[in-house]
Amino acid sequence: MSANTLRAPKGANKKKSIVGRGRSSGSGKTSGKGHKGQKARSGGGVRLGFEGGQMPLYRRVASKGFSNHPFKTEYVVVNLASLEKLYSDGETVSLDTLVQKGLVKKSETLVKILGVGDLKKKLEVSVPAVSASAKEKIEKAGGKVTLPGSAAEKTE
Repeated sequence: MSANTLRAPKGANKKKSIVGRGRSSGSGKTSGKGHKGQKARSGGGVRLGFEGGQMPLYRRVASKGFSNHPFKTEYVVVNLASLEKLYSDGETVSLDTLVQKGLVKKSETLVKILGVGDLKKKLEVSVPAVSASAKEKIEKAGGKVTLPGSAAEKTE
């Protein structure tokens, strides 16, 4: 392959459409805006969902039931495979160390460890949430799981 044989794929280079340059251009006179009306005017047009004064569909359809969306808690997930790769034996997995290793952002405080992958290192895990399979694998490898704010931690 040489430089003189390189070509852009078909449809990659498209000529810019210039409107209002005479009838022969294909978009002269009204420049593709039709004849008069709100949409032909500068800044004209209607907002999304507007139905000409008729009650719009999104207001006609009943809002029924309960949505938990505003109240849901979203966790940032970290898999055991990532911990196996980035942590050495005997290290502590906490929010601070996860941020240092680049697995989560500093602003993310809700982290959940999931049991995807295998763990052969003995780690001490102290994060807000751990799945049952992850906890089982961590303890099987000789590690320890403590959940911050749990009753077990308060008694110590």
